[in-house]
Amino acid sequence: MAANRAGSASPVSRTRPALILLTALAPISWGTTYAVTTEFLPPDRPLFTGLMRALPAGLLLLAVARVLPRGAWWWKSAVLGALNIGAFFPLLFLSAYRLPGGMAAVVGSVGPLLVVGLAALLLGQRPTLRNVLTGVVAASGVSLVVLKAAGALDPVGVLAALAATASMATGTVLTKRWGRPDGVGPLALTGWQLTAGGLLIAPLALLIEGAPPALDGRATAGYLYLALANTAVAYWLWFRGIGRLSATQVTFLGPLSPLTAAVVGWAALGQALTPVQLVGMALAFGATVVGQIGAGGKAVRGAVRVGPFSSTEEKLRKDSMDVTVPALRR
Repeated sequence: MAANRAGSASPVSRTRPALILLTALAPISWGTTYAVTTEFLPPDRPLFTGLMRALPAGLLLLAVARVLPRGAWWWKSAVLGALNIGAFFPLLFLSAYRLPGGMAAVVGSVGPLLVVGLAALLLGQRPTLRNVLTGVVAASGVSLVVLKAAGALDPVGVLAALAATASMATGTVLTKRWGRPDGVGPLALTGWQLTAGGLLIAPLALLIEGAPPALDGRATAGYLYLALANTAVAYWLWFRGIGRLSATQVTFLGPLSPLTAAVVGWAALGQALTPVQLVGMALAFGATVVGQIGAGGKAVRGAVRVGPFSSTEEKLRKDSMDVTVPALRR
């Protein structure tokens, strides 16, 4: 009997590490955004940059998935697209343009703590002391990595960074709560959100920043990278991970983004890494690893069950009603 129990549990144990690693590729990719923005793209164009990152990627995924929202999913896609893309992208780039010394990344590192709180309100996941402490350690580690001495902070940049962090945290938790319609995969869901977010950014970019700037080959290459690898693929992996992992597990992968940015700065831009930064990297990476171990928190009694996204374990239990154990093992 013990052997049978071990065999039935093995699919979950085998797939979860691979799922976490694939989801982690998203924040790792996002860690290259700052270098690409500063080295390849025209300056002071946060809205245009957000538009070029979101809308082409969304239209591409829609063409591949060939599925449109139905019923309530029109407004749900619009809300998620606004939170995860339409508001987040411009605010993110605005804060990156206006804040020095990695301060935008420091503000963003409190995102896991916001998700822990929102998951308690919207998903019925009671915060645990370990999750809170892990979030504090992660934010402290990121601060040591990216924060440098600087002059007076720009208040608009600080507010933009705070708003971007809150927007992404809320979008992550609502994506988990609402799930996706039956028969619709994460590719289509990602395409809906990116397209909705891009359409939201487009009129703002035209009204505030005017006509698009002339693009040379370097800028074109930068925008292609942001739209394809950094957005279409990365967000597909991210939303796929949200559907199969807990919201807190996914958000604790976030510190990998500033860590990647620091490594890229050292390897490609010639930026030195101090001992303090190395300590911060160890703290942030350790918090990321700890955040993957039972990060879901305890369910609050009487909480509404979320769906239709299901965890890997729930999917396996559902499948077991229709197929045999040998079929599952294959």
